[in-house]
Amino acid sequence: MTLIKSISGIRGTIGGRAGDNLTPIDIVKFTAAFGKIIIQNSTSRTIVVGRDARVSGDMVARLVIGTLQSIGVDVVDLGLSTTPTVELAVPLESAAGGIILTASHNPGQWNALKLLNAQGEFINDVEGQEVLSLGESLEFDFAEYNQLGHVRADDSYLKKHIDAVLALPLVDADAIRQANFKVAVDAVNSSGGIYIPALLEALRVHTIYPIHCTPNGEFPHNPEPLKEHLVDLSQTVTEQNADLGIAVDPDVDRLVFMMEDGELFGEEYTLVAVADYILSKQPGNTVSNLSSTRALRDVTLRHGGQYYAAAVGEVNVVSKMKEVNAVIGGEGNGGIIYPDSHYGRDALVGVALFLTHLAQLQQKPSAYRASLPQYYMSKNKITLTPGLDIDGLLANMQEKYAHETHSTIDGLKIDFEQEWVHLRKSNTEPIIRIYSEGATKESAEAIAQKIINEIHAIIA
Repeated sequence: MTLIKSISGIRGTIGGRAGDNLTPIDIVKFTAAFGKIIIQNSTSRTIVVGRDARVSGDMVARLVIGTLQSIGVDVVDLGLSTTPTVELAVPLESAAGGIILTASHNPGQWNALKLLNAQGEFINDVEGQEVLSLGESLEFDFAEYNQLGHVRADDSYLKKHIDAVLALPLVDADAIRQANFKVAVDAVNSSGGIYIPALLEALRVHTIYPIHCTPNGEFPHNPEPLKEHLVDLSQTVTEQNADLGIAVDPDVDRLVFMMEDGELFGEEYTLVAVADYILSKQPGNTVSNLSSTRALRDVTLRHGGQYYAAAVGEVNVVSKMKEVNAVIGGEGNGGIIYPDSHYGRDALVGVALFLTHLAQLQQKPSAYRASLPQYYMSKNKITLTPGLDIDGLLANMQEKYAHETHSTIDGLKIDFEQEWVHLRKSNTEPIIRIYSEGATKESAEAIAQKIINEIHAIIA
């Protein structure tokens, strides 16, 4: 059982003891702390709340909403929603902030509080530390009976989100309609089961094959949209002769495509493909995190822009995007951040832009994928053991590879001539992630295994 407090929010497993897991006590104290802090510097006393479909979601939502009322905050309750929808709703409601109840790609026993500022963007690390400190101290008063907050349910944001996507100048619904796409969708029985089919219908996709689109929170497979978890989607695509498969995680901020042959387009290449389209129409700079493919750099340079890397974490990518005025950015886990929409990962925006690009190219996904720069990534992890000195481990590895180009802005990334490897502690799980990339699958796996062996030798 686990409770992780990081830049990605307050995340943990449901049940167990307070302080060790995401219990009602932890939910209440950190919700109250966030509410107190977020309204201090705002003229608004409203916070937007939405959740994914996981089984614990309703219970957590009731606790969060009641807690916000108890400190005098008014709540706009979107109910079953998506992370990007809540991000859009916060500024539209002129709210002080937002809370999204989702553990993203984590399995069903997990849930989390994702915390947003008045711009509908994730709070930064300094603000997050303030929330944690106040939550642990509980040094604040709750509201009197006649100053309690009010709750307003609002189910209009599905349509508002889709309308906002359709209004983007680079989304061409007519081209998508004329392409006569047949699309399969795996939404892991969460809120994407409502949002993605509704978007496809609005884009006038003729044929949709929904699988695992009942938003009951009973995940039919591991919710992280990886190849080994998407067997049903692959089978549906090939059996139905579909043009494309779409998979999203439970809160619909990660997007993965499947090609017409039942093979994955590659989660790393979701951002690369969308950036390729955006840059062809809107030249400029791009940003991804240090664990993302070099293909985005190559595509950006080909279009005359500059590529920049940021630390892992959406808030870090967004900060860098603003700094360099990037026209597109995101993360290699299938996260698309398009500033012309909003500064948040949004699978709906990604679907609409990708389908537009594919329709205008008049190519099958596999043919288009073959035209992009070819790299291969290996993603590994090591489970953390109690007492492991991670900082010391990374310092040891940095010293070992001091002669190579390297970065320490987020863990340790070592850039070799033909490969790179990135070691960092996860924000969302008790693990060390070890990502590597090379010109071939074998080279990516070989450099990863070399590093893993060296780590094991250090900690043995």
